[in-house]
Order: sequence, then structure tokens, then C-alpha cells
Amino acid sequence: MRATAEALPEGIDDLITWYQDNARDLPWRRADFHERYGAWGVLVSEFMLQQTPVNRVIPHLAAWLDRWPTPAALAAASPAEVVHQWASLGYPRRALWLHGAASRIVAEHEGQTPRDVDALLALPGIGDYTARAVAVFAFGDHHPVVDTNTRRVLARAMHGQAQPAPPSRRDLDDMRALLPEDVGDSAIVNAAMMELGATLCTARSPRCASCPLAAQCAWRAAGYPAGEDRRRKQAAYEGSDRQTRGAILRALRGAVDHALPAELTIADWPRPEQRERAIDSLIADGLIEADEGMLRLPH
Repeated sequence: MRATAEALPEGIDDLITWYQDNARDLPWRRADFHERYGAWGVLVSEFMLQQTPVNRVIPHLAAWLDRWPTPAALAAASPAEVVHQWASLGYPRRALWLHGAASRIVAEHEGQTPRDVDALLALPGIGDYTARAVAVFAFGDHHPVVDTNTRRVLARAMHGQAQPAPPSRRDLDDMRALLPEDVGDSAIVNAAMMELGATLCTARSPRCASCPLAAQCAWRAAGYPAGEDRRRKQAAYEGSDRQTRGAILRALRGAVDHALPAELTIADWPRPEQRERAIDSLIADGLIEADEGMLRLPH
């Protein structure tokens, strides 16, 4: 059995009700958060949530927005301050991209986070998901928003597949077909699909008995076929270049003036060639600077 975009909307009212009764209380969903930080707060939260679990993001988001509550405030900071504040969130290039986005917002949008999807896409570090998420969750516009969790729900409920295929434009088309015409309800459905994938329709332990879309789910109707897992496997962190880069950045963040002699920076790393490669890549990415035998966070 295969559900279709025409059949699945029968469960959308139940999905909305489920979300209103069960959604997690997350900072970026609160009215006072939007009143205080507006679209900028949503944009920062979406940057931090890229490839990072919610529970790790929440304390960093609060500290970041307390320090830089507007694009202008962040644009006035130095890259070193930005990388230092990013701390252990991982993928630290996001910090520099966010700093670059703030600078562009100040220079090109009078310090106001743009609403238009194309204008958002033109900012550093913003892809299709983040642009649409800001337009929908900050401004209430009518767009499909598809993240990893949404794609899993669509694959199961609509296409009867245990795991989603690689990302494609079809994902947006599938989600668009489910959105109610009402703008407010469409924003809720976008959020509810992500919430459903994050909390019930999980990759390894789906809780189908509690799912508001169970009656319409093609995967459930087909007897939960395993199928082929075509998700891209993430490389192990332990022993990786990512781990080495993180160790270098931690050392510099904790150093006086965020600078250390190059030969003393994680000098006891077990693989010297990996250490040198990580230093070179951090310099190339603009995350650290080298000058007269010293390594430092960027000015």
C-alpha cells in the first residue's frame, strides 16, 4: 500500500491537535522570545540547530542572544569573540557565517533580518531549509519547511519507506501538498512534522501507537518494511580531523589573548601529521590565524 498526497491530509487536523497538546517547550517557540529578539532570534537558533541536538543548543543560544541581541551587535564583534562564544557547539564555521550574515543584514537590510526567501538565501551560511524556516517561523509566511525529521515522516507516512531517500525537490513538493491554505495552520503543520519526527517517528525506535498520522501511514499499512537505509553515514568523531580541529580551537579559546605558540598548541597530539593538517585547514577556513610562530583566533 502507498499513501498519496491526497490521502495523507485526512490526518492533518489530528496532527495539529497533537502538536498543540504535546509540543516541547522550546525557547524559540515562546512569545516572549519573539517579542525580545524577533526574526534575528529565530535566525540564530536555526544556525545553531544545524547538525546539533536541541539540548546542546539551548544554553548556547541564551548566552549568545544575551550578548548579541541584534544583528548590529554581532556585526560589531570581532571574529575572535564570535569563535570563542561558539564554544563547543561544533562545526565552528557556522559562527563565522553567522557573523558574516549579521554584517550583511546591517549593510544591506538596515539591520533588519529580511523576510524574503531569496534575500535570506543570499546571506552567508543560509541554505534552503534555514531560509524557509525563518520566513515561516519568524514571519508566518506560507512555505514548506523540510528538515531531516520531516523527510523521515514523509518517507514513511506518504511513501511507505522506512528511511528517506537522499534530499530532493520532491521533499518540498510533498510537504507543500500537505499544508493547509490558512497561513497560521500551515506554520503549525511545518513545526508539527518536525516535532513528530524528532519525538515519535524517530529513526530507530518509532512510537507508532502514539502517532497522530498512524491511520494514514503507508509504512504502517505495509507492515513496516525495512527497506534500504540510504542515509549518508557520518564519520566517527573519535580520532577524526574534526576532533583535532576542536582540540586546537579549545586550546586557543582558553589561552591568554586567545593565542599560543604553534609548537605548543596540542603538542602532545598522538598523530603529529593530523595536527598539522588540522592547523592548515583551520587557517584556510579563517577560524584561526598564524603569525610569527603564533596561532590565534581571528581578529
